[in-house]
Amino acid sequence: MMWLITGVKVYLHAVIDNFSRRILAWQLAERLDPLRTCEVLAEAGKAVGCLPTVVADSGVENVNGRVDEQVETGVLRRILALVEVTFSNSMIEAWWRSLRHQWRNLHMLDSLGSVKRLVAFYVEQLGTVMPHSAFIGQTPDEIYFGTGGHVPAELKAAHQVARRRRLAENRAVRCRLCDPMDRPPMQLLPAQGTLGLQ
Repeated sequence: MMWLITGVKVYLHAVIDNFSRRILAWQLAERLDPLRTCEVLAEAGKAVGCLPTVVADSGVENVNGRVDEQVETGVLRRILALVEVTFSNSMIEAWWRSLRHQWRNLHMLDSLGSVKRLVAFYVEQLGTVMPHSAFIGQTPDEIYFGTGGHVPAELKAAHQVARRRRLAENRAVRCRLCDPMDRPPMQLLPAQGTLGLQ
């Protein structure tokens, strides 16, 4: 749920692939409607291409008559996090947290249309541009489609080149006090001079 600056609530439904962290489907609605959950789950199920197992919390948007019907027809399996299993639905919760802190709080949300454009941009950038630390530099899309296998080796090679260049540049820098060729001549104090403290 998000609040617009007009005081209106909008609801964002999203499904994430736990393996790749790729958003498989999402929808934005002006009211909390179980039909939206069913639609986004069906869309995500088509993207996976097999019987998906959905790990969800037991919120009213995930546990209701419509979603229960969808589960009973065999379109998907639903596991309730921290109810039917001991683990949580932490992958999507981490995505919600990054959405809130890295995106939502930085924008003026004034209409459903502007929120939809911003979410579409965020999902696209997160999937195709932003590398994920769990994947050693690969993006969620590269993991999902299996196209980023070369990225870790390229990053390692680039890191080694950058490290060698940085070491060479640092070793080439000399200060005037350390280099005898650049050291200014020392001035000696007069031999008869005395110093005293008061």
